[in-house]
Amino acid sequence: MENKFIRGTLFLTIATLLSKILGFIYIIPFTFLVGEQGYILYKYAYTPYTLMLSLSTIGLPLAVSKFVSKYNALGNYRVGLTLLKYGTYLMILSGIISFTVLYLMAPFLAGLVIDPNDQTGNSLADVQHVIRLVSFALLIIPVMSIFRGYFQGSQSMGPSALSTVIEQLVRIIFILVGAYVTIHIFNGSLTNAVGVATFAAFIGGIAGFIILLVVFLKRRALIKKQRDLSSSNEDINIISMFKELSGYAIPFVITGLALPIYQTIDTYTINPLFQSMNYTLGEAETINAVIGLVQILVLVPVSLATAFGMSLIPGITSAFISNRMIEVQSKISQTIQILMFFTLPAAMGLCILGEPIYRMVFGYENKNSPELGGFILQWYSLAAIVFALFTVTSAIMQGINKQNKLITGIILGICLKIVLNFKLVLYFEEVGPVLATYLGFIISIIYNIFIIKRTIGFKIIPLLKTIKSILLLVLAMTLAVWCVKELLELWLPGTLSLYYRSLIISIISIIIGISLYLGVGSRLTLVKNLAMKNRK
Repeated sequence: MENKFIRGTLFLTIATLLSKILGFIYIIPFTFLVGEQGYILYKYAYTPYTLMLSLSTIGLPLAVSKFVSKYNALGNYRVGLTLLKYGTYLMILSGIISFTVLYLMAPFLAGLVIDPNDQTGNSLADVQHVIRLVSFALLIIPVMSIFRGYFQGSQSMGPSALSTVIEQLVRIIFILVGAYVTIHIFNGSLTNAVGVATFAAFIGGIAGFIILLVVFLKRRALIKKQRDLSSSNEDINIISMFKELSGYAIPFVITGLALPIYQTIDTYTINPLFQSMNYTLGEAETINAVIGLVQILVLVPVSLATAFGMSLIPGITSAFISNRMIEVQSKISQTIQILMFFTLPAAMGLCILGEPIYRMVFGYENKNSPELGGFILQWYSLAAIVFALFTVTSAIMQGINKQNKLITGIILGICLKIVLNFKLVLYFEEVGPVLATYLGFIISIIYNIFIIKRTIGFKIIPLLKTIKSILLLVLAMTLAVWCVKELLELWLPGTLSLYYRSLIISIISIIIGISLYLGVGSRLTLVKNLAMKNRK
């Protein structure tokens, strides 16, 4: 049974990671098709949709998983099915309400980012159109997500994993094929192409839900038999059930909302801020789009690093509940060391290779402002470390039952981000929103670390000493990558196009950097110790 659970969890982790990788890769051909103006139009729709989706599901899928797992372990399978039934009703109602709110709010949201008197960018009608199209996905995604929570709580990870991948694949195919056909075959407008792309969330959701529904119907007889043979078959009061669920769900939803809220602040404040400084709407939208594209690049190493680091979080929770504080501190140190080992070199690599990497990924044939993108990427690159630290310290806070304190730290960071966006743009222009993001997340991280330290007596200085060797290794790798980059820029023939120069510089520098880092890093005592502890 344990091996089956481990295989299922691994399968789900791989599926989630694959889904995230696909979610990064498709942006490259999509931005090539629609350009920066099309991408920012897409972002106008997806940013509020992501927020509304988090609010509509209210963290329930993860809470359902925890709830079902608890009662199944107690031998009461009836409660899980009852929760699935009433939770589905709740998600249908929540989806209808959130769809209606987003659909009706489209004119208001469009008015926040578009000046109707400036014709250099997207129009009010364009933004309203794409927001209303993406809102349809809210009718299906919340219901689908609660079925995923039920399967995961039943320790059946396969259906959730399969539906996650199918949903993403169908969505991406619909986005790319739909945008290409609209533009190149039907000679449709950019707005219609982006509209098709946003509606893809609804199509992908249907595909993912069909997978879950088919599996559930196939297993229905077995599930009913399991319920009828339960050692404890008592139902619990619906109000008590949802009260317990809300205690699980609120921390999940608040933590998950942090990054989308930061993205929303940027998306909906950058245009008016830059227009107040005499930028045209088109120029402001370019900056807005580039910051969004840069963030996608920065989040790639974050997802990989946290996938490794977060694997230790259940152990932290278990040790804390059992009052094994020395083990808790040891596991927190391991988590942060793993985080630094993977995230710090990636962040420094993005910083050194900012322009060539941005041009290689998004700037083919000088599309999508590669100079501006490279400049912002160099400033934004170290945010990978900040995002990863926030994710892990937030998970640790939940592991040591400090969910309420966690919410306070997140709210402090968001308030600071809003204030600094308005202040720093005036002085630092394109870099202003980036610096505001750094400072907002840093205040939340400092707050989290303070609470962790006060709760379990965690010591920071010994941790800093343990990662000293990682810092020295990253410094050596950074110098090597910088030298390779400079030498290649001198040696490559001037007749080579800027795109192919960037491609060659990026690939060779990355290969040498990774080879040096992993080659020397695998010999470090710290890395060997971490590997041995994880094997145990």
